[in-house]
Amino acid sequence: MARNRFEQVDEVQPDAINLTLSKHDDKEVGVIHVPKSASGQLPISLTSEEMPILSALSGAITLANKRKLAIVVIDPQNLWKSEWGDLWRYEESDGGDGPGGAAN
Repeated sequence: MARNRFEQVDEVQPDAINLTLSKHDDKEVGVIHVPKSASGQLPISLTSEEMPILSALSGAITLANKRKLAIVVIDPQNLWKSEWGDLWRYEESDGGDGPGGAAN
């Protein structure tokens, strides 16, 4: 079975469900943010309360499946665990791969 892949970004993306991971004291938490522009069906942007990371990941996946949207992960403290799937980052290429570069 193929592993889930999630793109890592540094800032909120307007066309995706954004999952932000952070650690406060010894507590690892996640926040789900859905910009109004991502869905086209929402009257306002939505942001969850902080919740345990696995609950946030599960909630983001459920929401993404229902809304048919991509998920991006903002993880400045490197809290992502490999058992949750592959976290990858888009890299621009200077090697002649054509416009926009290649995905890593």
